[in-house]
Amino acid sequence: MKISNTPNTSSAITGFILLGFPCPREGQILLFVLFSAVYLLTLMGNGSIICAVCWDQRLHTPMYILLANFSFLEIWYVTSTVPNMLANFLSDTKLISFSGCLLQFYFFFSLGSTESFFLAIMAFDRYLAICQPLHYPTLMTGRLCTNLVISCWVLGFLWFLIPVIIISQMSFCGSRVIDHFLCDPGPLLALTCEKAPVMELVFSTLSPIPLIILFLFIMGSYALVIKAVLKVPSAAGQRKAFSTCGSHLTVVSLFYGSVVVMYGSPASEHGARMQVTVTLFYSVVTPLLNPIIYSLRNKDMKKALKKFLRL
Repeated sequence: MKISNTPNTSSAITGFILLGFPCPREGQILLFVLFSAVYLLTLMGNGSIICAVCWDQRLHTPMYILLANFSFLEIWYVTSTVPNMLANFLSDTKLISFSGCLLQFYFFFSLGSTESFFLAIMAFDRYLAICQPLHYPTLMTGRLCTNLVISCWVLGFLWFLIPVIIISQMSFCGSRVIDHFLCDPGPLLALTCEKAPVMELVFSTLSPIPLIILFLFIMGSYALVIKAVLKVPSAAGQRKAFSTCGSHLTVVSLFYGSVVVMYGSPASEHGARMQVTVTLFYSVVTPLLNPIIYSLRNKDMKKALKKFLRL
């Protein structure tokens, strides 16, 4: 990554400036305390789910193994942005090095892609469990579950590898101020010395493709699930079947709802601030809410968590 100085740019600057959330010093300290609490609660919530699944033998099933991997993913997803955000709240310069910016960009978007793959695989698991209950144990074997988990991680981290390599070869000029709390591709590409319409097209294409395909896969899976559940004669059976999918559908709605709002925002000052807010919601707030959502309506998970917390 090459950096070119302009007359109005100090040569002492050795990276990008993440603008984050501009406010007085007192406000920065308040935000530091708030997001520190959110970060710790997120680690505790998702960590508790991982420990509960590992500890309780009854939860050694594909559904909970996928949930434990999803919680592990959420821990790293929030860790890719929040620690640097917390450091910037207490910093006067709010600098991030070029390599640090590149690594944050890669891990944040790779983990986001991996989350999309996991949500799709979890929907597929619910489809098999509800639509093919008799064949579920032979279809969703431990080997298949392991292969699906590995595929999610590999595909998620391969998706943004080429764009990151291309960005690392670009030259950057100007103020080096990124109007975001992380290294987002939009503000980052705006700082290149020469406009790169091809790269902008690559990002605008690569980002939505997995999201759209996987979202359609999830909706298709749940359309089949709903069709199967409606054929259940008893209302109690229908409620039980829907309850197993309710938590996952809530998480899917939070994630994809945020993404739709983000991509639908106009490229204006209001749109830029809106994108920062929405990105904050699905990258920081959602990982905090997910453990609560998955444990509230799941009796087995609540029992396992109570058993684990009593140790």
